[in-house]
Amino acid sequence: MDRFFEISARNSTIASEIRGGVVTFIALAYILVLNPIILSGAADVEGRQLTFAQVSATTSLAAGVMTILFGLIARLPFAFAAGMGINSFLATTVVGSLTWAEAMGLVVINGLIIVLLAVTGLRRMIFDAVPMQLKLAITAGIGLFILLVGLVDAGFVGSTGVASPPVGLGDDGAGSITTVPTLVFVLTLLLTGTLVAKRVRGGILIGLVAGTLAAVVIEAIWHLGSAQERPGGWSLSVPSMTEAPFAIPDLSLVGDFNLNSFSRIGVLAAVMLVFTLVFANFFDAMGTMTGLSREAGLADAAGTFPRLRSALIVEGAGAVVGGATSSSSNTVFIESGAGIEEGARTGLANLVTGALFLAAMFVAPLASIVPSEVAAAALVVVGAMMAAHLRHIDFSEFSVTLPVILTVTVMPFSYSIANGIGVGFIAWVALRTASGKAHEISPLLWVVAAGFLVYFARAPLESLIGG
Repeated sequence: MDRFFEISARNSTIASEIRGGVVTFIALAYILVLNPIILSGAADVEGRQLTFAQVSATTSLAAGVMTILFGLIARLPFAFAAGMGINSFLATTVVGSLTWAEAMGLVVINGLIIVLLAVTGLRRMIFDAVPMQLKLAITAGIGLFILLVGLVDAGFVGSTGVASPPVGLGDDGAGSITTVPTLVFVLTLLLTGTLVAKRVRGGILIGLVAGTLAAVVIEAIWHLGSAQERPGGWSLSVPSMTEAPFAIPDLSLVGDFNLNSFSRIGVLAAVMLVFTLVFANFFDAMGTMTGLSREAGLADAAGTFPRLRSALIVEGAGAVVGGATSSSSNTVFIESGAGIEEGARTGLANLVTGALFLAAMFVAPLASIVPSEVAAAALVVVGAMMAAHLRHIDFSEFSVTLPVILTVTVMPFSYSIANGIGVGFIAWVALRTASGKAHEISPLLWVVAAGFLVYFARAPLESLIGG
């Protein structure tokens, strides 16, 4: 096991890998609730809705299978789950003109294209064409992105509902903390931050367990319930053990996809949807793996990491599996950083995380016992650590400074890793060219920047095609 996973070679231990795998699952468990909420909440063009139980089961199945597969093949501690950007895109945009089976068929096509790009080496070439400054910026931007995700999930930051200011302190943006769950987040964050600052081994896991136990006690005393049912409740998972401990998963959605979208909406419209899926999937994953590999200390001077080609191929397969199970495209998740900070360095941690995902299909409370407010504390801590990578960038040239800062800020502000990468790429090509550094830019980066211009203009292009 040590030789296969290179545990000693990466200065890790079996205990660290197990601990890191558990922490990654805890940080990611919210997806088993949130993904079903998003996908089951939308009716397709024929009025069909997926059920919560169906999506929950296949979300667990796909995440477990892909996380274990990635751990065995790429041997890296990057967990998989249904990507948040693509599932929302499917529910809010795609199924308005397609059936769920047709929409998932597009996800499968998207995955096959990404696998093809990885097998041919083109995806690796694009990865290598990205300058180190932008790779560091992507890492830091992802850090700020997951930090913001944590603050929002905890109800610490929320929308004000007005144009200015658009966000504010508190879940309603009114400027104060008004709910007990958010207070639990604050206390868990302070405890976890203190333990990490004092370099306590297992600090993040200790913080998560302590926060969860406190949440269970609070719920048992005050019965706050869900925020969907009453103000001041828990945002996603109610930390209690009152529901039946075992359940038989409904896997009827496995294989429920088809490729009829091209005949329903036309070839051009379907191609534009696939283009959008590929761009979002491709660069979200590339950015995430770049950030996680640096955080794990596995990246070399050029920013590449062990078994990169295998990792890119398996990541593309995640989209195929996600579409084939109707759980949406599965991809590497930034929350894996929580497990990495807890000591995960190899694919062994993925086996632990994947096994817990598979167990969650049968043991319902396993996924819901940890409230998102507690998991959010780990995300904020990890986000701060990843944002610190900015210290490695030389800001003496403004043609570097602006693309880097745009990459770092657009990710959290637009709630999209792909958006931040795209804006950074375009700004890098434009400013470095204007500064007389065009010869330093890889031809592939020019092509990708042009592709992002099309990506950002996809809405008017789709209107033209539809017209």
